[in-house]
Amino acid sequence: MAVRILIPTPLRPFTDGRDSLSVDGATIGDLLASLTSQHPDLKQHLFSEDGRLRSFVNIYVNDEDIRHLARESTPVAQADVVSIVPSVAGGSIAVEELPELTRDEFQRYSRHLIMPEVGVEGQRKLKAARILCVGAGGLGAPATMYLAAAGVGTLGLVDFDVVDATNLHRQIIYGTNDVGRPKLQAAKARLETINPDVNVVTHEATLTSKNALEILRGYDIVVDGTDNFQTRYLVNDACVLLGIPNVYGSIFRFDGQASVFAAPGGPCYRCIYPEPPPPGLVPSCAEGGVLGVLPGIIGVIQATEAIKLVLGAGQPLVGRLLLYDALSMTFRTLKLRRDAGCPVCGDAPTIRELIDYDAFCGITPAQPATSGPAVPAISVRELKERFDRNEDVFVVDVREPSEYQICRIPGSKLIPLGQLRARANELDRSQEIVVHCKMGGRSAKAVAQLQELGFGRVRNLTGGILAWIDEIDPTQPKY
Repeated sequence: MAVRILIPTPLRPFTDGRDSLSVDGATIGDLLASLTSQHPDLKQHLFSEDGRLRSFVNIYVNDEDIRHLARESTPVAQADVVSIVPSVAGGSIAVEELPELTRDEFQRYSRHLIMPEVGVEGQRKLKAARILCVGAGGLGAPATMYLAAAGVGTLGLVDFDVVDATNLHRQIIYGTNDVGRPKLQAAKARLETINPDVNVVTHEATLTSKNALEILRGYDIVVDGTDNFQTRYLVNDACVLLGIPNVYGSIFRFDGQASVFAAPGGPCYRCIYPEPPPPGLVPSCAEGGVLGVLPGIIGVIQATEAIKLVLGAGQPLVGRLLLYDALSMTFRTLKLRRDAGCPVCGDAPTIRELIDYDAFCGITPAQPATSGPAVPAISVRELKERFDRNEDVFVVDVREPSEYQICRIPGSKLIPLGQLRARANELDRSQEIVVHCKMGGRSAKAVAQLQELGFGRVRNLTGGILAWIDEIDPTQPKY
């Protein structure tokens, strides 16, 4: 009996680019065994070395999480749709006295005021609200712009970065003239032009276990615009400890997710993803790319959920995960449940203070998030010297064809990471092989795969093609 399995974007390189597959099996376990048999490179992404389904990968039958059914023994029927959902990083505001609206504010927010779900009292709630956005990037840009326009009284921003040219295709709060400028400085100026009545509070810092509670305390709602797992878990835990709803969003290529975590009675992020993926296993947007308009869609959804929480209106995404696929232009909603055994928000929590989130996510100074496990490496300068001496070194590029068209190391052979295991017979085991990608993360995984296949002379190019351009060939374009 064939059952349809939906493949998320991050895993499609390992299924020959297909977004769905029909697989035979009577249970989820049968389906996953058949799936990984047909596409063996998927196995490490779905299962740990001891054969357990990874905790950062959720499996749904229709809209039900198998953890609340019979787990891998959950039976399936031909009409069922199975979704693989990996991790990719309520209530109304109560104040003693709501601020009054000025004459100008009555005019500015007139379209809100005539809505029964908002009205004058709702607009006064928005004026009294204090919302913090962690991250002033792809998600934070549209979310804060709409929250400012809606009349949220105090908007907090946490970021430490500067505007880069690669930000401009999606972070619409910035313009070309802002390149090189601190993000918070540029964002604050832009938000104040949208609505000069909004109090924009900037926190120019890296959010850490030492400062998170101090920064988040006093805000009513947190909008999670982070782009790495350690900060995402930090924000989640801080919100649970402080009792602040966490409006979550994540993006990758054409896919987006949104939910509301840490609301009274609802699940938190850890209920859904108890553990993070190993460093380097899930590609970042810098490696995998993101459609420019996608963060606008998800960021606006986050702003919408934040406004609903302030107003106490409608049905927020508490206990629901919204999935958006821009390629097929579809929205799906999956049910989420609070885990009574959750170490942060469960009935007997074991995490009562913020922890070391770099260590929790497996990040150490010697093992940055983009590098993955330690593998034999070579620098770009050493590789160039080997070329200059006409030594026999074969370079394999494991990026995608679209990336290869932008820039490349002369003479390199393109074998995308998802095809590497199947095309390993194209490589000479006796030859010295150097593998590279954009920055070094995917190529580190490729080196490990080739070592498993018996290739003994293989090394990872430190820093990838970007390091090659910076140090060897600056005439090529960067991305």
